[in-house]
Amino acid sequence: MLIFPCAKINLGLNIISKREDGYHNLETVFYPIPLTDTLEIKLMDADFPSETPCDLKVTGNAVDCDEQDNLVVKAYHLLARDFALPRIHTHLVKRIPSQAGLGGGSADGAFMIRLLDERFRLNIGIAEMERYAARLGSDCPFFITAEPAYATGRGEILEPADGPQGNLCGYHIGVVKPDIAVSTREAYARIACRKPEKNCRDIVRQPIETWKNELKNDFELPVFEAHPQLADIKQRLYGLGAVYAQMSGSGSAVFGIFRSAPQQLAEAFSDCYTFCGKLQ
Repeated sequence: MLIFPCAKINLGLNIISKREDGYHNLETVFYPIPLTDTLEIKLMDADFPSETPCDLKVTGNAVDCDEQDNLVVKAYHLLARDFALPRIHTHLVKRIPSQAGLGGGSADGAFMIRLLDERFRLNIGIAEMERYAARLGSDCPFFITAEPAYATGRGEILEPADGPQGNLCGYHIGVVKPDIAVSTREAYARIACRKPEKNCRDIVRQPIETWKNELKNDFELPVFEAHPQLADIKQRLYGLGAVYAQMSGSGSAVFGIFRSAPQQLAEAFSDCYTFCGKLQ
């Protein structure tokens, strides 16, 4: 059985305050984009010599972690504590770049919960799947439904975004990811927490032409200072005709939203990973 974990972008990202547990409170709008990995599970033969009940094979883009530390495997073991799951082979084809702020690893873990629920008829329900996903990572619950959402808390408290889906339907997205790794921990360490004058959820309800002057990602300032190439990519996306451009999450991917498919994206950023797609 196959499923296709999707990437996300952040439409605005404000870091509101530091929490007593060491995390940060944030406000953001998560939006799914049509850049996907592929995740497949098959039953493992009883005679197959595997030391783990969830045998994972990763192909496509390289993943810099032990396969048993992958959120796909962690999702399996999380559900296996409460449900009688059989031994399985898992194949993950990575297309979403890592360390990009696109949520690829989180999507894989959450979609594994969805896949196990459907394949083995666990009947967990969306709310309970979101609770399981929150134990894997702060932004994992979003990927259980993968619908536009306004997120608060650590990113795990979700409400309907109520706006951007209609605003962006029919627009195109271009994603540029240079060979730069941004440490999320270091990015947070350089953040000055603040409550914005206008909530990002309210801004994305406005016409997209207003976003450039009002919709902010608080990570951009410290990350752009450390990696000026990312600031240059953002300006070049505007030069290619983007209506709105922003770094996603803590980076290092930068996206542009266009009225029509950007024709020269791959050529303009030949030294970077690029992706183009149409928003739903």
